[in-house]
Amino acid sequence: MSEAREYKYIGQRTIRPDGFDKVTGRADFGADLSLPGMIWGKILRSPHAHARINKIDTSKAEAHPDVMAVVTHQDFPAVTAGGFAVGEGQVDFKDLSKNVLADDKVLYHGHPIAAIAAKTEAAAEAALSLIDVDFEVLKPVLDIAEAMKPDAPLLHADLFTQGLAEQPEKASNIASRMELKKGDIEAGFAAAEVIVERDFSTPTVHQGYIEPHATTVRYEADGQSMVWCSTQGHFDVRAIISTLLSMDLSKLKVIASEIGGGFGAKTTVYLEPVALMLSKKSGRPVKMAMTREEVFRASGPGSATRSRVKIGARKDGTITAMKAELNYAAGAFKGSPMAPGCMTAFTPYDVENMYVEGYDVVVNKPKAAAYRAPGAPQAEFAAEMVINELADELGIDPIEFRLQNAAKEGTQTIYGPKLKVVGLVECLEAAKNSPQYKQALAENQGRGLASGFWFNIGGQSSVVINMKPDGTGTIIEGSPDIGGSRASMQMMAAEELGIDISRLTPVVADTEHIAYSATTGGSRTTFATGMAVIEAAQDVVRQLKERAAAVWNVTAEQVEWEDGVATNVASGEKLSATEICQSAEKTGGQVSGRANINARGAGPSFAVHLCDVEVDKETGKTDVVRYTAIQDAGKAIHPSYVEGQYQGGAAQGIGWALNEEYIYSEDGVMENAGFLDYRIPLSSDLPMIETVIVEVPNSFHPFGVRGVGETGIIPPLAAVATAVSDAIGVHMGDLPCSPPKVLKAIQDAS
Repeated sequence: MSEAREYKYIGQRTIRPDGFDKVTGRADFGADLSLPGMIWGKILRSPHAHARINKIDTSKAEAHPDVMAVVTHQDFPAVTAGGFAVGEGQVDFKDLSKNVLADDKVLYHGHPIAAIAAKTEAAAEAALSLIDVDFEVLKPVLDIAEAMKPDAPLLHADLFTQGLAEQPEKASNIASRMELKKGDIEAGFAAAEVIVERDFSTPTVHQGYIEPHATTVRYEADGQSMVWCSTQGHFDVRAIISTLLSMDLSKLKVIASEIGGGFGAKTTVYLEPVALMLSKKSGRPVKMAMTREEVFRASGPGSATRSRVKIGARKDGTITAMKAELNYAAGAFKGSPMAPGCMTAFTPYDVENMYVEGYDVVVNKPKAAAYRAPGAPQAEFAAEMVINELADELGIDPIEFRLQNAAKEGTQTIYGPKLKVVGLVECLEAAKNSPQYKQALAENQGRGLASGFWFNIGGQSSVVINMKPDGTGTIIEGSPDIGGSRASMQMMAAEELGIDISRLTPVVADTEHIAYSATTGGSRTTFATGMAVIEAAQDVVRQLKERAAAVWNVTAEQVEWEDGVATNVASGEKLSATEICQSAEKTGGQVSGRANINARGAGPSFAVHLCDVEVDKETGKTDVVRYTAIQDAGKAIHPSYVEGQYQGGAAQGIGWALNEEYIYSEDGVMENAGFLDYRIPLSSDLPMIETVIVEVPNSFHPFGVRGVGETGIIPPLAAVATAVSDAIGVHMGDLPCSPPKVLKAIQDAS
C-alpha cells in the first residue's frame, strides 16, 4: 500500500523547476512572443446584448492604408454540428464558431462581430470605428427564471429542449434537462420528521485569472502554421482550430506559453482562429491580446444559478431524503456545467432516497466556461446550506450530523458508481479536532462549515524521458503547468529512477514534439500525466537494467535497481545510471523511455472547510477572521503546492461568497468590467488560510494520488454564507453576501 512506502522525493518541499524564470520575469507568457513582420489584430464587439445583424460594411476599414486584413464570420468555413469533450465539458463546434465571430445575431454585450489586422495596435484599434454595422436591436433576457418562461425573448430559433420525455414542438431558451434519482424520494420525505426547503441563487462570476487571453500566430499556406497561446490544452486548441478553419491537423503546430492563471477558463478559444484567419488574409504574423474589459465582457465566466433544495431527516439525525432543482445559466450558447452540478450536489451523503433535476438555460451573457470544479460550487452551496440549517433545527452539531450520514466506501452515488475508499470521514474528524473548531467566537462573529466533493478525471497523457550521456534526463510532457505540475513530474520520475531531482528537467512540449495529451483540467494532471511519467520512468529503468545485464553478460532478471544503481545479484558488481548512459552507444544507443496512456481510476476527493466571520452590523461589511481548509489529497506529492491549491480554492470561493458578481444594466451591459469594480479578494482581505492535508491513498495510482485542484473551491460558498447567517441571525440564501445585502437582511429582520 502507498502509505507503507518510504519515499525519498515524494512528499518533499522542493523548489519548482520553473520558479526562477517566473520570479525573474524571464518566463514567456501569452503576449510575450513577437515575430518578424508581425502586425496587430483587434476585434469589433457588439454594443448590444441582443440584436440581429442586418449588414456589416467593412469597405472603409479595408481601404485604410494601415489595415492589412479584415475578417467577419463570412470568412469562416461553414461548420456543421458536432463536438468533443474537453475536461468535464463539451465543445460544440457550431456554437463555438458563432461565439468566435457572430453570424446573424449578437447574443451578449461584447460579442465579437469583426476583426481587423493593422500595422500597429493603435491603428487596428482606431480602424474598428470604420466598420459599419446595421443592427435590429432585440430585447435581452438576463435572468434564468425570466429566460425559462414560455413567452421569453428567444436567443435561438432552433433550440429545442433535450432530455424531455417527448421532443418539444416549440423552441425555447431551455437547452436541456437532466434527471438523476435514487431510491423512492416520496417515501423518503414521508419518513422524515423534520424537513427544510429553501431557494438559493448564485451570480455570474469570473475566474479572475491575472493574465488576459493572448495569442501570436503565423499562417503558412504551404507549410505548418504556428499558434502560440495562453492555454490549458494546446492539443485541443489544435483540434478546435482544425475544425473551425477546415485545416488539417498536420498543418497546425500549437505551442503553449506559460499561463498566468486559467482555472478552467482557458480550455476553449476566443482569439486564436480569428488571428489565424487574419494572418491568412494578410500574409503576416498576427498578435492579438484582450484588454481586461474584454476579458470580463466576452470570455467565459462561471454560471449563475437558481436552485431549490429540500432535505428531510428523522429526529435522530438520519437523513431520509434529498431533493434539488438546479437551474444554470449557460450564457449565449448551451453548455453550462449543469450536469456535474447535478452529479455532485448530494454526493457527500450516504442517503437512500435522492432526486435531482437540472436545467441548462441560455441567457444574453457571455458563453459560460469552466471554473474550477464547474457546476459543483453552486449546487453544493445550496445543499450544504440546507444541511447546516437542518442540523440546527435538529439540535445536532453540524460535524456530527455529517459524520452520521457521510459517504464512505461502498456508498451508492446518484450518478452511478459506488465509491471506493474515500477520505470524507477523515476530513470531518480533522475538522472536529481542529484548533479553529474548538475556539470560542466573539461578539458579532459567526461560524460556518461545509463539505465538498469532486470526482476528478483521468484521460490521455503522453510522456517521453530522454536520458543523456551524462546520466541526466529530460521529461517531455504535453500538460501545461498551471499549478506546479512540472515539480510533481520531476519528483515522481526521480522516485522511480532513483536519481536526484536536480538531474531531471521537465519540459512542456508543443503539439509536434509529444503525442496527444488531454487538457490540463479536471484535476487530472498530477494523477494522469503522473502515471505516464511513472510508466516512462519504469521503461527507462527496464532499459538501464538490460544495458547493465549486457555488460555483465547476465539476464536482466539477475539485475536489481535501487537508488539509481544497477547491481549484479550474482557478483555484486554495480553500475550507476550515469555510467550506463555514458557508454550507451556501446550497448545499443541512447536510452529513452516513453508512455502513452489513457488513465483510469481517478480518485474522488472530499473537503471540509471551516469559516469564522465578523460582521459589522451598522454597514453589513463582513470580514473573514479565521479559515481552515481540510482535504483528502490521497498522497501529497509536493505538500506546498497542494496547500497552495487548497488556499487558492478557498480564496476564490470566499470572493464568490462575499463580493463577486457580474452587474448588468437592464439593456444587458456589464457595469463592472474591471478589477476596480469587480472585487476579488486581496491579501489584505483574508486571514492566513490554515490547511490540513488528509491522506487516504487512491489505490489506482502508484503513489496514491487524488486530484486536488478543484475540490477546494466547493465548500467556501456555504461555509462563508452559513457563518454570515450565524453572525446576524438571518438566513442568507442569495450570493454574494455583500455589504448592501447583509445590511438589508439585518434591517429587514429588526
